Amino acid sequence: MSQKLVLASGNKGKLKEFGEVLAPLGFEVVPQSEYNVPEVDETGLTFIENALLKAREASRVSGQPAMADDSGIEVDTLNGAPGIYSARFSGEGATDAKNNAKLLEELKGLPQEKRTARYWCVLVYLRHADDPTPIIAQGSWEGRILEAPEGEGGFGYDPLFFIEEQGCTAAAMSREEKNKLSHRGKATLDLVSQLKARG
Repeated sequence: MSQKLVLASGNKGKLKEFGEVLAPLGFEVVPQSEYNVPEVDETGLTFIENALLKAREASRVSGQPAMADDSGIEVDTLNGAPGIYSARFSGEGATDAKNNAKLLEELKGLPQEKRTARYWCVLVYLRHADDPTPIIAQGSWEGRILEAPEGEGGFGYDPLFFIEEQGCTAAAMSREEKNKLSHRGKATLDLVSQLKARG
């Protein structure tokens, strides 16, 4: 029998992605909306803290095991910004387009070698709301920020995020290719191996 696992997100893409990966481990991944879990204020100062806040609330309200992810991009020359503020980098009413425009403005005139960046993804899994030993999985993806967007796919900073080995931006990759190489793909593999080890 499969065990319900509440995903602290309403993102259908993530739900499908995690559902496919975790089904073989006996989990049925359901969105937190099924339990009317309220949105949590992301008051943490790290990806781990924010993912924990979201997973704990989803587990507390649903009474089920829960998982959450928190992810973003850090740019070396900006001391790791936008980091945890990636989704709201351009302030009130932030959109992907506004966030990308702000990032380009911040890096204006910088040579390519000073535009290094990486995506981070942290996944947190809790057996219950008071779980003292949550599973924390992480993945990162190295790249650099272009001076103009390229590619039609992806979301967030994908059109600016250039990966040397692939010779293109994350937005120019197929979904399958991106899922294999991305920060979320790596974090998911890490989570699966830790869940298997825990038995």
